Amino acid sequence: MTLSFAARLVLVLTLPLLAACETLAPPDPDARASRAQTPPPDEGDAADLAESLVEPFGPVDGPLVLDDLFLPLSKNAAVAFDPAGQGPLDDPLTCLARTAYWEAKGEGEKGMRAVAHVVANRVRSGRFPETYCGVVTAGGSEPPCQFSWWCDGRPDEVIESAPYAEAREIARKVLNGESEDPTKGALFFHNTKVSPSWSKVFRRTARIGGHIFYRPA
Repeated sequence: MTLSFAARLVLVLTLPLLAACETLAPPDPDARASRAQTPPPDEGDAADLAESLVEPFGPVDGPLVLDDLFLPLSKNAAVAFDPAGQGPLDDPLTCLARTAYWEAKGEGEKGMRAVAHVVANRVRSGRFPETYCGVVTAGGSEPPCQFSWWCDGRPDEVIESAPYAEAREIARKVLNGESEDPTKGALFFHNTKVSPSWSKVFRRTARIGGHIFYRPA
């Protein structure tokens, strides 16, 4: 059963109280191909396309802001947000973790961390939506969109629990400001198997696993 956001917030707020009452009860016992993000398909002059990619999307209305997560978020509290990767994208942690998972679950910790930082960099840039979920879902649910996993028409529920648990921990650290950005401020990335024209007018910042990362020159 998927908890509503309100129910999860109640759980987040009550976890510290439960931890303080440990003496009253015993503790609980302990496939998909790469869906790499790419900006819209090549069309027209590369410089014009590059300029269009960094145009502001503007503020995005939504039910949550970062402060709703009561940062810094503990490991225990983070479990309250979509622990199985089956819930709706309605909070920053879920949107960030699900994106890191689907875009780079085959790239290991550093690859998923790099993708998560691209999302965070966009939130802070002033050129994209001001919320994590707004950044992830920008462009709508049909191509072209900003993150292909969101608009490729395939199910978005998590199918591997271990990589998703790692992605959620990565997302938690990024939200808490406890993670180093391996992309050096990148706002874009693409799979190494493609060579979009916009990459020629952006500054390459890193190659991590099967992805190359960029920021405006």
